[in-house]
Amino acid sequence: MKKALLATSMLVATAAMGHAEGIRIANFGGSYGDAMAAAIWDPIAEARGIEIGKDTFAGIADVRAQVRANSIGWDIGELTIDECAIGSREGLFQNLNLTSEETEGYPENAVHEDYILVNTASYVPVWQGNVMPLTSWADFWDVENFPGPRALRDDPMENLVAALIADGVPLEEVYPLDVDRAFRKLEEIKPEITTWWSSGAQGAQLLSSGEVDYAGGWTTRVGALINEGVEVGYTLNGGIMIPDCLFIPSGAKSAELARDVLKDALSVELQKSLPEYIDASPINQDVYAEGILAPEILEKQVATPENMKLQVLTDGVWWAEHGNAVKERWQEFKAQ
Repeated sequence: MKKALLATSMLVATAAMGHAEGIRIANFGGSYGDAMAAAIWDPIAEARGIEIGKDTFAGIADVRAQVRANSIGWDIGELTIDECAIGSREGLFQNLNLTSEETEGYPENAVHEDYILVNTASYVPVWQGNVMPLTSWADFWDVENFPGPRALRDDPMENLVAALIADGVPLEEVYPLDVDRAFRKLEEIKPEITTWWSSGAQGAQLLSSGEVDYAGGWTTRVGALINEGVEVGYTLNGGIMIPDCLFIPSGAKSAELARDVLKDALSVELQKSLPEYIDASPINQDVYAEGILAPEILEKQVATPENMKLQVLTDGVWWAEHGNAVKERWQEFKAQ
């Protein structure tokens, strides 16, 4: 709460100065980009009296191309944890110079020298409302007791972890990944997978249309189905958290102002608003203190201290080091 008060005071003081300059934010756009704008960026722009423009990009490839060409079109970027680790490894980001006070409430493994994890969704076992509910990834693999067509995302980052959990690896021992063991376990479930879905919308459609009984799916998409009245369920037991991060690209034209804006964005006062717009959970643990969130919003959050204990946080550094080789093997696995 102390941090929230400090951040709010800073916003008010800065607004009084009447800054005329502005910055640009880049992310993947869509409903997530709209939610971040409404909850975070627009309130900061109003409080500081600046313009915050919004752009979209295709991910780390666009960041790399602009930084190497020394032609940066924006000042703050948002990527997934694995791409943040790649950008950091390649020297594409600036040091954020965050103090412990500015990152109060953020777990130690969320704060890095040149990027910080800010919100997350989880990849979880999901089922239609008219079938036997799952309690774990082990149940998802148990086709005898939980029969029915299945779907998983067409990506190894979630599914290797799910396979290891299904094979009995304790959550705290999942990383570093035993890739051979994970692929052996995936071979067991592969014949039952009718679709390797490529977008969250496709995964949700497979469930809502009844094409599959069980799936791996994003809590954001499953939450949207539930809000629409579709009978589906999911468990956070063994959920795989893949957070998004904020960073400032090397060569950003308004880096100093961008740092101030990014620090504003970390506050409880702003982060608590995000779940009102989209089913993404703030990483800042102070958001989950008693009385901050309405009970009906709090119960949906995957990143509460209690729910984080049930799940695995994706190790972005591991994927930055091994991701290319694993993705090549993933394509070979599907083609066999």
